[in-house]
Amino acid sequence: MIKKFISLIAAVSLSTLLLNAGDYNKQAEKDRVALKEYFAKKFANPLKNRGEYFPYATDKELKEGILPVKNSEDFRLGTYAFNKIGKEQYEELNEMAPYLDDIDEGEELYNGSSAIKKCFPNPAIAGEYPMFKDGKVITLTAAINQCLKKAGKKSWGWKKGKIAKLEAYFANKTKEAGKKVNIKINSQKAMEAYERGKKEYYSQRGYLKLSCANCHVQGSGQRVRKEYLHTLYGATTHFPVYRLKWQGLGTLERRIEGCEKDEGENPHKPSSPWVAEMIYFMAYMSNGLPVDGPDLRK
Repeated sequence: MIKKFISLIAAVSLSTLLLNAGDYNKQAEKDRVALKEYFAKKFANPLKNRGEYFPYATDKELKEGILPVKNSEDFRLGTYAFNKIGKEQYEELNEMAPYLDDIDEGEELYNGSSAIKKCFPNPAIAGEYPMFKDGKVITLTAAINQCLKKAGKKSWGWKKGKIAKLEAYFANKTKEAGKKVNIKINSQKAMEAYERGKKEYYSQRGYLKLSCANCHVQGSGQRVRKEYLHTLYGATTHFPVYRLKWQGLGTLERRIEGCEKDEGENPHKPSSPWVAEMIYFMAYMSNGLPVDGPDLRK
């Protein structure tokens, strides 16, 4: 009886693999579309949707502070897609964007390294990372450091400095080319990595027992002290980002480390598979949105 049961499970598993061959992003695409529709509905009319999505907001805040989002591509702006006052401040600050020198320095780093130019002959590739390659998720940060090591050079770290400046140049070239986020899930192993990233995003952890989704799905548009929480949809499009809090540019790995600390958790190493798979899930959720980095955030 047990052997028969095991054989049946094996047959079902094999048939599932055969049915899904070449269609590994099917569930991920369902997730992405559902998320996009969720936020489109949530922010279509904040005042009207108060009971379902904004139970603690005042009438004044919903009428004057939170703007309806009519175009889903605006979610790439984070909270500035719907935060009226914040958007005004953001537009003023971006008139003299503090990351412009970083883009120029990133271009100098690119042109000054034959190794990097060989690895990335076309710098407009920010929307293609992370990618699943050689059995694991490779973020853009990891790809740059792998390139340097292969050329016998010292890696640049994972959070700021040269690595963030080169990524700023790549992101800017991608934006100038009009490219969009285009993350691929093209194998069983890639699909499993995506699912692990998704599971961690929705899992509670740390002494505060919070998940990423508590803040950036259910809690999006709500205030923590004076700041609004951004949406998961569009969360990766603008990296690397210049944060006023940092007074400098940082990678997505750096931002995730900060979020983990906010959750009351000891952060994973930026170079860990855990972080890479988290970014893989998050980036896929922004598929189809314009690459908009580098950008400015508080």
